[in-house]
Parts: sequence; C-alpha cells; structure tokens
Amino acid sequence: MGLKVAIQMDPIGSINIDADSTFRIAEEAQARGHELFYYTPDKLIYREGRVLARGWPLTVRRVKGNHSTLGDEAEVDLSDYDVVWLRQDPPFDMGYITTTHILERIHPQTLVVNDPFWVRNSPEKLLVLNFPELTPPTLIARDLEAIRAFKAEHGDIILKPLYGNGGAGVFRLDPNDRNLASLHELFTGINREPLIAQKYVPAVVKGDKRIILVNGEPVGAINRVPAEGETRSNMHVGGRPEKVGLSERDQEICAAIGPLLREKGQIFVGIDVIGEWLTEINVTSPTGIQELERFDGVNIAEKIWQVIEAKRAG
Repeated sequence: MGLKVAIQMDPIGSINIDADSTFRIAEEAQARGHELFYYTPDKLIYREGRVLARGWPLTVRRVKGNHSTLGDEAEVDLSDYDVVWLRQDPPFDMGYITTTHILERIHPQTLVVNDPFWVRNSPEKLLVLNFPELTPPTLIARDLEAIRAFKAEHGDIILKPLYGNGGAGVFRLDPNDRNLASLHELFTGINREPLIAQKYVPAVVKGDKRIILVNGEPVGAINRVPAEGETRSNMHVGGRPEKVGLSERDQEICAAIGPLLREKGQIFVGIDVIGEWLTEINVTSPTGIQELERFDGVNIAEKIWQVIEAKRAG
C-alpha cells in the first residue's frame, strides 16, 4: 500500500544520518514503497481554507554527505496526502504551536503523526503531571520564593526551562549551591515562562533511560549515561548510549501511561526514566530509534509504519 507522505522537519541537509530518527522514518517509508515530500516548518501555509506546504519530493539514501535528493520545488495541498509527520525539533514555542493549529485542520482525514492537538496539549514536561505517583517531586513556578521553598524542602534539585530541549539550560542545584537567584534572574530575563524543578535523582549517574513506545506499547530502551562531570545525559551534550533492558518498574510505568498515549494519537513517543521515576514524556520530536535498532536488532521504524499503515487501511 503506497502512501503519500509529507515530512515537516528541520533542514535535512545537516542531519546526522546515523542518529536522526526522522531520517530513519523516511528511509523505512521509502523502503515500503511510500512517496516522500519534505518541507521545513516555515514553508507551512494556511490560505483560504487550505493547508499548503512549499517543499520538495524527497529521496533518501544511507550515504554520508549524499543522503538526500530533492526534486523540483512545488507547492502542495497537504489534504491530498495520506500522512504528515510533525517532526521539527523544539523549542516548544509559539512558532511550533502555530504549526499544530494549522495541521489540526487536516487531521485526521490526513493522518498527522503525532496528533497535533494532543502534541500541543501534552508537552514533554507537562504530560507527566497526569502521573504524580510515577514522578519525582516536581514544581512548576516562576515565583522565586516558591522555588526557594521547594529547594529548601528537597535540598538537591534540578532546575530547567519548562519548554527547553536537548539538555539546554539544565542545572543541578545541590544543598551548597548559591546560584538560584542568579539563575532565576537569567531565565526570567529571557522569557515569561515558568521554570520546572524536580528533586534530584542520584540514580542519574548510572544513566537516564529512554524508552520508546509505539502506539502506547514499549518496544525497547537505551540507557544514556552522562559524561564525567555532567548532570545531563542527553546525547546532544555528550551522553553515551548503552544497551539496556526494561525493568519491572519500566513496564509498570509504560502500562500506566500507554493507554493515554494510544487514546490521544501519540504513535511515536520517547519517555525518560531515571531510576524508579518517570521524568519526561516526549511527544514533539522523540529520538532514539537508530540507537535502539543497533543495540536490539529490531526494526523500530517498521513497527511505527505498521501502525500508521493499519490506521490508513482502516
């Protein structure tokens, strides 16, 4: 069953084809006989009731430095497509949010993955609030005194932007730290958003587990170990991926959140688990497919496309 597939993503020319999950999704789609069209978020257009995009027919190949070929630039009506992938990276700002509003106008007649309404209403660090029993003590606040009180109670905390990504702006404030006021001043001078604070989980030194769920079901995990002297385990900032299995606690967490993800049309999701605790549910542009495929020898992209093809066939 050949599908017409449009991919909304950041510029394809600069991606790392050995790590980029969107590239792997496109590669598998092409292998399955689907037709690809690529455009960047700034090329998404709403005009007089129609949702359009200006971009290029796309062919991909696993050749470093020559991993994509673009056809002639064209403006297309996305309602003519079977699937649109919402795959640009955060930050989850108003530009990102606007794309979800526009794409929502063609979904589900055109299947947008992940469902843009629930991507907009379920950002990474907020969806976890539905599951307080699974998460470490958490605070969302802009008020400095509220953050001070939280730190006084828990002693050792992580402070980060509510809508950040890739480990940017993540700080550990231990009991001896004296920088809370300065960091608060820095963050509040940049934007008007709250901050998120969580009790520090010491198990992070052993790794931050990324578990991939497809249509609400766990399909595997990788462990991301922080570099020496680092609190952050994100691979963007030097975290080292390692092979790892799913513990009973991981299975418990997935069983608790899976039905909600499935109900809300979140087909490809990556959750972060540190020790016994769920810290994030990544729905905007999760990563980790290629590392997991290499470690476990399982075609995760195939599993994702099987779900999408079944939805389109239905």
